[in-house]
Amino acid sequence: MARRILVTSALPYANGPLHLGHMAGAYLPADIYVRYQRLRRQDVVYICGSDEHGVPITIMAEQEGVSPKVIVDRYHSMNQRDFERFGISFDNYSRTSLPLHHQTSQEFFLTLYRKGLLVERTVKQLYCPKCRRFLADRYVEGQCPHCHAPGARGDQCEVCGKWIDPLELIEPRCKICGTRPVVAETRHFFLPLARFQDQLRRWLDTKTSWKDNVRNFCYGWLNEGLQDRAVTRDLSWGVPVPVPGYEDKVLYVWFDAPIGYISSTKEWAIKRGEPELWREYWQKEDTELVHFIGKDNIVFHAIVWPAILMGVGGYVLPSEIPANEFLNLEGRKLSTSRNYAVWLGEYLDRFPPDPLRYCLAANAPETKDSDFSWTDFQARNNNELADILGNFVHRSLTFVQRFFDGKVPPRSELTEADREMLAILEAAPQTVGACLERFEVRRGVREFMDVARSCNRYFDSQEPWRTAKEDRNRCATTLSVCLQAVRTLAIIGSPFLPFSSERLWRMLGEKARLEEQFWDEAGKRPVPQGTALGEVEILFPKIADEAIAPEIEKLQRIAAELDEQRPPAEGTIVSVNLPFGEEIPYEEFARVDLRVARVKIAERVPNTDKLLRLVVDLGSEERQIVAGIAEFYRPEDLVGRLVVVVANLAPRKLRGLESRGMLLAAEDVDGKLSLVTLDRDIASGSKVK
Repeated sequence: MARRILVTSALPYANGPLHLGHMAGAYLPADIYVRYQRLRRQDVVYICGSDEHGVPITIMAEQEGVSPKVIVDRYHSMNQRDFERFGISFDNYSRTSLPLHHQTSQEFFLTLYRKGLLVERTVKQLYCPKCRRFLADRYVEGQCPHCHAPGARGDQCEVCGKWIDPLELIEPRCKICGTRPVVAETRHFFLPLARFQDQLRRWLDTKTSWKDNVRNFCYGWLNEGLQDRAVTRDLSWGVPVPVPGYEDKVLYVWFDAPIGYISSTKEWAIKRGEPELWREYWQKEDTELVHFIGKDNIVFHAIVWPAILMGVGGYVLPSEIPANEFLNLEGRKLSTSRNYAVWLGEYLDRFPPDPLRYCLAANAPETKDSDFSWTDFQARNNNELADILGNFVHRSLTFVQRFFDGKVPPRSELTEADREMLAILEAAPQTVGACLERFEVRRGVREFMDVARSCNRYFDSQEPWRTAKEDRNRCATTLSVCLQAVRTLAIIGSPFLPFSSERLWRMLGEKARLEEQFWDEAGKRPVPQGTALGEVEILFPKIADEAIAPEIEKLQRIAAELDEQRPPAEGTIVSVNLPFGEEIPYEEFARVDLRVARVKIAERVPNTDKLLRLVVDLGSEERQIVAGIAEFYRPEDLVGRLVVVVANLAPRKLRGLESRGMLLAAEDVDGKLSLVTLDRDIASGSKVK
């Protein structure tokens, strides 16, 4: 019986175009997984849509002097078009401004409200007397209370990365008119997450297959204790709050956005002419609900969203949340506000989609942040897609054209080399598929390319250019096996390279559609003898240096401008003049054993303000270290990071916990700590010299 799988990707915000970071995190991995499950004949539906509410959209609208609808209409259309051009195969791409979504979100709110699961509270909030409105977090800017950087938003400081309460901003100003706001009282509904804490922990305990970054992040939040979150806010653009007295407020975007998965599924069912079909995927317990997201969305999908579903009742909870880390760009963090990004639409105007799909899949940020560079993109296209996969395909097909009139030759007695090649092809769907079942896209695409490498080795070892003259039967058998390999590669490569696989399928002269093939049988079926091949073409043209040079220069120019424009934040100490310690002989220093360690677990030590308990991997063993860094680092931000540890320090106890080692950190004159970390990946346990 087919598995029922509902797959979602995080709803992209409709206030700007898509960039490569979006694709690498939540959309390409999901599309690869969905295409694979379709070929396995599973009952899989892929849902997404535009997130069209929230402050960034209203701010952009006010800056342009248009309505928010003009903004969301623009970017919804643009992003939907670029998704299609890139081959992201949604079954439905909806939008949260639709009446269907508003109705669904209001039903969720009212259910929680009638169950007594929402708390009404009077809170203090910044109010602009000139604009005559309460200021949502991004409507106010000021000096960061932590690092004193100017221009910090009312939700987060881009310089130090810390979250900010708008009331804590130093010298706050209204972002629209520049007026200094006053503090006033307003009423809002809150979701008391603490009521769901025990239920969430029991549920999370069952998710042993989830990625460590997701589980550790969630446990970090649970260990700190969940806090109430506002469900409503003072805005005019959004889903209206459906209770009296709240006519001037809307639902908070974090609340209504995930409900967009449900309203999009409803829209899909209506389009199919089966309006109640959505319930099969959201209300039947055997549905597998898979959320593809970036790591910045973990708390909403793995804690807040499940709590909402638990509170409403009658809905399935997420089965898998394969959250990915971030994609950097040429060694730097992406910055959309400063145009330091590769925009998907601009890429697709210059290059075909599949080389980028392959590059991002091969370098997917699954367990740590990864980096995209134009030279790596070029190398993967030229050295792997063109020289390995494309070379094998072209040689196989053109040899059949040349020596057998473009028709699949007969197969005679098989040699040991033939049988070994056929065994590799038969095993390939299971090998690649096992990776995709575990959401290991990087490994899956590597296994796929390894099959192509084996095909090239087989072709070279059989020397069909020689046997075509000396042993025609042997040549025919070799090329028949090669065409079976091409057929296999077309099927198992289609989740990664859908456009190229379709072209390859047409070259093979196959009559049945590629999407109708069965994944599990992909390596077992030969191309029937006598099948006339289609027109053979170059599958992956090489990308010249001249093609990527403008892209590299553009990013270098923006990076240089950013470096010039970045003044030190107010209060930043550029250098310090501190006395050095007493001189010691080298032999004494050499006794200190410094090692690289990867943080596996990080959590607060109960009843302390400064201590974190870490479990670090030192290669040969794991150790517990208690460190006084809780003022400067959130536990969830440390998991997966490489740090430097004094490995031969005598153990000692802190608050009853044994600490076996010490982290290296720098301390400035204000007492702020910064951990010593590594700028590239290296094996845990490596010596630091």
